[in-house]
Parts: sequence; C-alpha cells; structure tokens
Amino acid sequence: MSAVTFTPRADVRSTPPASGPRRIAPRAHIADRIFQSVAVSAGAVTVSIMLAVGLFLSLRAKDALVVAGPSFLFEQAWSPETGVFGIAAVLFGTVSIALVAMSVSVPLALGTSLLISEVLRGRLQRTLISIVDLMAAVPSVVFGLWGVFFLQAGIIPVSQWISTYFGWIPIFAVTGADGARLTEASAVTSSAFIAGLVVALMVVPTQTSVMREAFSQAPVGEREGALALGSTRFGMIRAVVLPFGRGGIIGGTMLGLGRALGETIAVYMIISPIFTINWEVLKTGSNSVSALIALRYGESSDFGLSALMAAGLVLFLVTLVINFTASSIVARSRSGASS
Repeated sequence: MSAVTFTPRADVRSTPPASGPRRIAPRAHIADRIFQSVAVSAGAVTVSIMLAVGLFLSLRAKDALVVAGPSFLFEQAWSPETGVFGIAAVLFGTVSIALVAMSVSVPLALGTSLLISEVLRGRLQRTLISIVDLMAAVPSVVFGLWGVFFLQAGIIPVSQWISTYFGWIPIFAVTGADGARLTEASAVTSSAFIAGLVVALMVVPTQTSVMREAFSQAPVGEREGALALGSTRFGMIRAVVLPFGRGGIIGGTMLGLGRALGETIAVYMIISPIFTINWEVLKTGSNSVSALIALRYGESSDFGLSALMAAGLVLFLVTLVINFTASSIVARSRSGASS
C-alpha cells in the first residue's frame, strides 16, 4: 500500500487566542451623566463654602492673632481694647457645657433608640419616631426660654442636693472666694450644669436618629439565631445589636458633641458670663465661644471684631475635626463590618 500524504490547505490559518479578557466599555446613559454632574457640583459647592468660611475667618482674625500671639489660647481675660484677651476661659466653658450635655444625652439617646428599634412595633413605633424627629425642628430660642423659665427652677434643688452630698468631688463643689461652701439658690443658677442639660435635650434627636439607624441594620439572621439558642431579648441586644451598632453609637455621640460645642442662643440665655476658668460646673457663671460672639458682636470695635473672629476660627476648627471624624465613623458603621 502506498502511503497517503496530507497537505494543509493554503486558506486555513491558525489564529492565536486573545491575550486577555475582552474589555467592555458601556455607554453611560444621559440620565446617569446628569445625575453625576449634579452630585459632583453639589459636593464641590459644599466644600467651597466650607473653605470660604475658613478663609474668611482667617483673614478677619489675622490682626487679633498677630497682636495676641500664642497667648490667645491660654489667656482667660477678654479685653481686646487693652490688648489682653484670649479664649482659655470661654473654650473651657464651651467644653464643660458640651461634656455635661453628652453625659446626659448619650444614655438618653441610647435608651430611646433601643426602645424604638427593639421594643416598640407598629403605630406606636412610628409615632415615637415622628416625635423624636420633630424635636430636632424646635428652635434654639424655645429651648432657651424653656430652660430659663421652667427647667432652671426645677434643677436648682437638684444642684443643691448634688453639692451637699457630692461636694467632696471638686467639680460638684460650690464654694465662694474664701473657700466656704455656698448653699443659697443664687449660687447654683445660670450654671454650666443647667446650660448643659438644655443642650442635651437639643442634641438627643440627632443622636437618637443615628443610633436607631445603626441598630435597625443589625442582621436579622444573627438576631433570630441568638433568640433560637435561648438568649433573652436583653442578651440578644447585648450580643448582636450593640456590637453591630458600635460605630453608630460613637458617630451619633460625636455629631451631638459638634452640635453642643456650637450652640449659641440657648446657652446665651441661660449662663451668667464670666471670664475665668470655673471648675465647679454647678456654680453660677460660665461662658462659651458662641455665646461670647453673640454677646460682644454688636458693641465691638474693628479690632474687637477681629478678636471675635479669631475665637470663631478656633471653634470652627474644633467642630470641623469632630464632624469629619463622626462622618467617617458613621460611614463605616453602615457597612456592618463591626458586627
């Protein structure tokens, strides 16, 4: 038999496979492009306004900062006309009022958010959500009037009781210039404690909303699994809901802190302004940066306005850092990665 030889056809060619995956470039719809442009523009405008505010405060505060120098952060007195001024006392008062507010508002907001998300159901739950959200729309001046004419009279006996039985703790003592303990009602009115209570009720709605949102996103499977294994409702909340919402708790607390640091009208109406560091939160007399600006703005000279702008710049930077930190924490808490 003769061997058969096969010869390849001339028109058959072997093409090598593609070196990589085929790229697909989808065409964006016109609605998507419009939405992206609007969103980017809105973000750019917001950032531009914030930078413009910071630049404005910096330029207006330059004259006062040049005169005061580093002592602006450590001087307690406020007398721009004589060249002796600083924000040590008012910044301390701002922080003390905010800390009093946080010590009251955080437990209240935490309990309210757990009540709404874990206990109540149906119409009662929706009603309480609406009430809490409506509290955030109440003007500051209303809270201030309520604090001056109603809350203060009821808190004075509480302040006297705290100073009587817990006066051995320095921050709860109420003493005079000679160190003697003061017991009269006039010694505990218009204090940082009362102002902090009013501010606490103002920031509770914000904190409650953030915490409630974080708690409501806890996985249903983990909730039901804890209950199926015999856990009580409190045990399920402690083991599942609270760890999952830890970021929301921290974020809501810091957002409320930023609001408390910048509160003006309510604090201005309640406190008796002083320009010395007062470590006794129950004692009459305190101050804050925002209340200082509201008090002195109308009667200040050009240099005095520059000093007030310098105080506002410090408050702006402090609240900016707090709000940015809170926003990052809240953004991470929504992913559920902490559960």
